[in-house]
Amino acid sequence: MTLSLVFMFLMMAVVVWWLFHQVFAKPWATQGAIEDVHAASTAAIPSIKVGFWVFLAVITSMFSLFGSAYYMRMQLSDWIPLNEPTILWYNTGLLVLSSVAMQWTRRAVYSGHIEQLKLGVIVSGVISIVFLVGQIIAWRNLNEAGYFLTTNPANAFFYLLTALHGIHLLGGLLVWCKTAVKLFRGVAVLAELRLSIELCTTYWHYLLLLWLALFALMLST
Repeated sequence: MTLSLVFMFLMMAVVVWWLFHQVFAKPWATQGAIEDVHAASTAAIPSIKVGFWVFLAVITSMFSLFGSAYYMRMQLSDWIPLNEPTILWYNTGLLVLSSVAMQWTRRAVYSGHIEQLKLGVIVSGVISIVFLVGQIIAWRNLNEAGYFLTTNPANAFFYLLTALHGIHLLGGLLVWCKTAVKLFRGVAVLAELRLSIELCTTYWHYLLLLWLALFALMLST
C-alpha cells in the first residue's frame, strides 16, 4: 500500500508541476519580436492549454486509483503473477523513440524548418502506431500462452491497464492526424501549428512517463 501511495504522489506531483509551469509561463519573455509582447500579454494562456493540463490531471488521478487498486488486489490469495511478454520491452523502446521524435518535431516547428517538421510528424506518428500494433501482438502472445482475461485478476489488470493506455494514445493520434492533414495540405500557417505540436509533444512525453510507471508496476509483481 505504501508503494501505491508513493506512485500516486509522484504522478500527481509531476502533473501539478507541469500545470504550474504552463499556467505561469511567460512566452513573451522568449520571443524577440516587439509585436509578440502585446499579443502574449493579452492571451498568454490559451483556454485549450489550461483544459489540456486539467485533462492530464484527471488521467493521472484515474491511473493512480487503478495503481492503488492493483496493489490492494494482489494481496489476495487468488492473485497469480503474470509473465510479461518480452515484446513489451521492444514496445517501450518504440514509445521512447516516438517521444524523442515528437520533441524533435517541436523544435522544428519553432525553428521554422518545414521539411524537418513534416518528417518529424510522420516519424513520430508511425512509431506510435507500431507501438500499438506491438501491444496487440503482446495480447495475442498472452492468449496463446493461456493467459486469458478471466483466468485470474493479474491478467485482467494487465489487459485493463494496457488497454486504457492504448486508448489514450489513440486519442492523441487523432489530434496528430488532424495536425498532419493541416500541415501537408498547407491550410494552416506555421504559427497556427505551434500550439498543436506543443501539446502533442507534451502529451507524448506524458504517455511515455505513464507507460514507464505502469510497466514498472507490473514488473514489480
